[in-house]
Amino acid sequence: MTVTVKVNQSLSDVPPAAWDAIANPAGERFDPFLSWAFLEAMESTGAATARTGWSPCHLTLEDEDGTLLGAMPLYAKTHSRGEFVFDHAWANALENAGGQYYPKLLCGVPFSPVTGRRLLVPDGPQASMQKDALLSAAVQLANENSFSSLHINFLEANAAETLATHGLLHRTDQQFRWANNNYADFDAFLAELSSAKRKNLRKERKKAQDGLTFTHLTGNAITETHWDRFFDFYLDTSNRKWGSPYLARETFSLLGQRMADQILLIFALEDGRPIAGALNLIGSDTLYGRYWGSRSARSMLHFEVCYYQAIDYAIANKLTFVEAGAQGGHKLARGYVPMTTHSAHWLAHPGLHDAVAEYLTREREAVEADQDYLKARTPFKKI
Repeated sequence: MTVTVKVNQSLSDVPPAAWDAIANPAGERFDPFLSWAFLEAMESTGAATARTGWSPCHLTLEDEDGTLLGAMPLYAKTHSRGEFVFDHAWANALENAGGQYYPKLLCGVPFSPVTGRRLLVPDGPQASMQKDALLSAAVQLANENSFSSLHINFLEANAAETLATHGLLHRTDQQFRWANNNYADFDAFLAELSSAKRKNLRKERKKAQDGLTFTHLTGNAITETHWDRFFDFYLDTSNRKWGSPYLARETFSLLGQRMADQILLIFALEDGRPIAGALNLIGSDTLYGRYWGSRSARSMLHFEVCYYQAIDYAIANKLTFVEAGAQGGHKLARGYVPMTTHSAHWLAHPGLHDAVAEYLTREREAVEADQDYLKARTPFKKI
């Protein structure tokens, strides 16, 4: 079979149905972050563009008839922000040695530390060959354009191990995830915690909920007024933490128009008026917490809106997991346990490659040791 690799400078150049058939094939778990609707919205509303340091250069693999056989969400980056796999020290090392780290290539989802498929090909006898073709094309693209490196972030563990056999460096880190053990309700979840931790969580919820009500909105229940309120919260959090919010007000409207059934907005209401909110995306088995904001300094409100209300929704809708974003050891005491995340890295400079490879060996050992430490200190009853 003759196949052609194309570099697409906009996802709008790829038919939505063709992309989605590759990104979320029938029978696979649905990942809302890989959908054409989500990724294209990041571009068309100005969040992931050359202006913001995210130049789309998505790879597609096509047969003689133009049928899409594979794809790779790819960006040329002029910085390392919005990735959640931190390589600033690598950049400093190369530039201090007289090299140039940026631009680089990144395969991943903008601003979203969410594990998922990255070399997007359907299952079948040609899958391995098609993945090799995409990877080779990405490395060739890096070489031909003098990019320092290729980074494939938040990919699945088996994919990271496979890429390591192709010479890419394997990096690990950790996030915290809540798992639904077929709980009937939140109290059933609390029953699995130690007595002290169970009491603490109940106190937190009581303190956060005092005088408030909470609403869960999805699908057609989400209006532009709701997006106005949430965008206000988003700006407040962005200005306090990062100072330069990527997403525009239009981004939220477009996501709401395209994928409302995969969106969950949680609002805390005081006298019927929203004072805090969280945006979540809904996968086939996972609720993904993405953004939160508040105009209230109420203690424990963040935990209630982002963690406990998310657990309530997951239990009620029989979702298996809740992922509440990157980092955050404070999640451990609230029933979110550590899980390993994976990334793969190709570095053009031999000296940097060797130095990073040596460092990653020690880093993987440290990540594993830290997970062992944390897993022994979860709030669950010891058996």
